[in-house]
Amino acid sequence: MTNSELPTASPLLSRRRLLAATAAGLAALPSIALAQRKGPAPAEVSVEELMKPGDLPDLVLGKSDSPVTIVEYASMTCGHCANFHNKVFPALKEKYIDSGKVRFIMREFPLDNLAAAASMLARCAGGEKSHALVGVLFEKQEQWAFVRGNPVPNLFEIAKQAGFTQDTFDKCLTDQRLLDQVTAVRTRASEKFQVSSTPTFFINGKRMTEAPTIEGFDKALGALLKS
Repeated sequence: MTNSELPTASPLLSRRRLLAATAAGLAALPSIALAQRKGPAPAEVSVEELMKPGDLPDLVLGKSDSPVTIVEYASMTCGHCANFHNKVFPALKEKYIDSGKVRFIMREFPLDNLAAAASMLARCAGGEKSHALVGVLFEKQEQWAFVRGNPVPNLFEIAKQAGFTQDTFDKCLTDQRLLDQVTAVRTRASEKFQVSSTPTFFINGKRMTEAPTIEGFDKALGALLKS
């Protein structure tokens, strides 16, 4: 399966530009990207470095003492990410996360400004609502990420399900500090771990090479979970 790759384009928006873009429609914004790294990505990264806390707290599901930690870097506008979250993640959660075998961390790696906006809304939802909104945004991705014209009204309709008002919606999308935090997560992933496509998974520091199906996770997790 071909992952969603980062295009080459302009940096994330400043607060003023994002405010103007929200009014004009995020679909018209240029894509965001980091420079592509040369050479093969490392098969394994330092677990200590991978788990180092950043300014933006991780979105975590599962027990802190689980023997295995999966870190996913995802973009909210990535079709492959939506396919994973819609079709694979429920089985992964039931089989491994809810049973205490796996702790799952999702980190932002937006491929464009619309993805950054969706990530910001999920963060602004707060607490369990953040996880729920991520799920709904992936489930309804076709309704807001790939529409013609202005995607903001559709995005707002979905955000209202998480309790957003027009005021809180607008404030969230123009929160420069939050935008900077989301950008920092993506930048660190690119520079430290050579992430350049989504979804990218690290399992106890090892980059997952199997397809992100439940069978692929069974294979990747099997040896780690043997007693």
